[in-house]
Formats: sequence, structure tokens, C-alpha cells
Amino acid sequence: MSTDRSGGIEGGGARDATDPEHPDIDDLLDKLDTLERTVDHPREREKVRQTISLVERMPGSEAFTKRISKYTGRDVAESFVGGIVLSLPLLVEDGVFDIAEFFVSTTVGPVPVFLVANVTFVVVMTFGLLYHADFRDVRVENPIFGVVPHRFVAVLIISFTVAFSTMFLWGRLHEGDPSSAEALGRVSVIWAAAAFGAALGDILPGESEGRELGDRLGDLGDSFRDD
Repeated sequence: MSTDRSGGIEGGGARDATDPEHPDIDDLLDKLDTLERTVDHPREREKVRQTISLVERMPGSEAFTKRISKYTGRDVAESFVGGIVLSLPLLVEDGVFDIAEFFVSTTVGPVPVFLVANVTFVVVMTFGLLYHADFRDVRVENPIFGVVPHRFVAVLIISFTVAFSTMFLWGRLHEGDPSSAEALGRVSVIWAAAAFGAALGDILPGESEGRELGDRLGDLGDSFRDD
């Protein structure tokens, strides 16, 4: 069994979400969600999203105050800032070097198992924060290959970029002439903090204003093709 937006149980005694005799704002939002998935023109889709945003701010739609569906340029900036805020304190800690040495000290064949485990932890933690921690209702829209959410991939890339670039910029990446695996281990330590901050920085402020980032990139591609 699953629950609808009004908290009822489908197939039970709850109100039918499609009941035309007792429509409410949740029913309207359901219809707009369906419409958004069917339109294929970026500008039309943006108009539908603007309508959804307007309806969500109307009295009676309190169940959607935590909803996030768009991914905009502002979300990218929020992830970057969140990653920076949480990772900067670790950049000056020599304990990062000790952890990186530990990551590469135990191997199974050529594989540093603790380094692999830490990378796996970062990926799983980020996914859990975005889609399973009850901060916001984060929707998956048009996933890559029909499976991988854009927001998830973007947060991981942004946080890794923050970790690598700050380690390199501050001269911490190659201090003491580490091996390549150990240098990667150092980055992975900072990446864990940066990913945590990037995920929280993205979702905690709520849904950002502006156009969907994918629509902007689509328009840019269309302009190049027209030229």
C-alpha cells in the first residue's frame, strides 16, 4: 500500500485523489504534475512549473512546503557554498594525511579497500541525504539514462571539485610527496565533508527560483544549432 499527498491510503477508505466531487489543491497539483511530464517544449514546461509554484503558495497546500523538483543555477551555487563551508576547516588539519595513509595501508590485491569503502560511503551518504532524509520532498525529474538523478550527480561532482581544487590550491594535495593513491585518499577525506555540506546547502533552503538548469542548457544547445 502507498499513501497519497493527503496522507490517505490508496485502495482503502481514503479520499480518491481523482474524485471530481471533492477536488482540492492536491488534486490540481497532481494534474499539473502530469501535464509537466507530457509537455516537451522547454518554455511550455517552464510555464507549467511557474503555475505549480503559484499553486503551492496558496492556502491549503501546506503538504507541499517541503517539495523540491527544479534544479537551477542557484542550486549549483548553494551546493558549492555548502561544500566550501564544511570542507575548509579540514584543509588545515594534518589528521587528513593520517587518514589517507590508513586508507591505502590495507589492500586486497591492488585495491585499497578502505579508500573504496570511503568513496562508497560518500556516494551512499549523499543519496540518502538528498532522497531519504526527511528534510525535503526531493523529486527525481528526468533522470540520466532513466535511472540516475541529475541533482545527485551534480552534488557529487560539485563537492569533488571543491575538495580537489581546494586541496590543490592550498598546497595540501602533494605535501610530503604522497603516492597517487594516498593523494586521492586525501581528496576523498575532504570530499566526504564537502559532499555533506553540498547536499545540505542544496536542499535546506528549499526550492530555488529560476529556470530549470536542463532547460537553460537545452536552449543553449538550440542556439548553437541555429547558428
